Amino acid sequence: MTQVKESSTNQLNKKLALNVCPVTYTLGKIGGRWKPIIIYNLLSGKKRYSELRRLIPAITEKMLIQQLKQLETDKLIERKALPVVPPFVEYSLTKAGMELRNVLDAMVAWADFNRGGGEMK
Repeated sequence: MTQVKESSTNQLNKKLALNVCPVTYTLGKIGGRWKPIIIYNLLSGKKRYSELRRLIPAITEKMLIQQLKQLETDKLIERKALPVVPPFVEYSLTKAGMELRNVLDAMVAWADFNRGGGEMK
């Protein structure tokens, strides 16, 4: 992977936008194809890695691992390795992750309205 030049004008503008615009900040944390789906699936409670793979069949292992690491780094999910045989890991939302429920519910309502031509709930 190519190294990102941290002092580039593009990177400085990106950091400025993240700090100034709350929408850009939020999309920086939960944007993309997979993060909202992962968060949405964790709203119902803790899930093991294998459960997430089953719930999101289109995601590759590599991408799921990468997205889970990013969400953990951003403190939206917690990863708990359980000391059992065989060992397994559970993922759950942090308080900050749970606070995204209304955001995701609003996104679902918007999609339902605009995708199907129905009424906003």
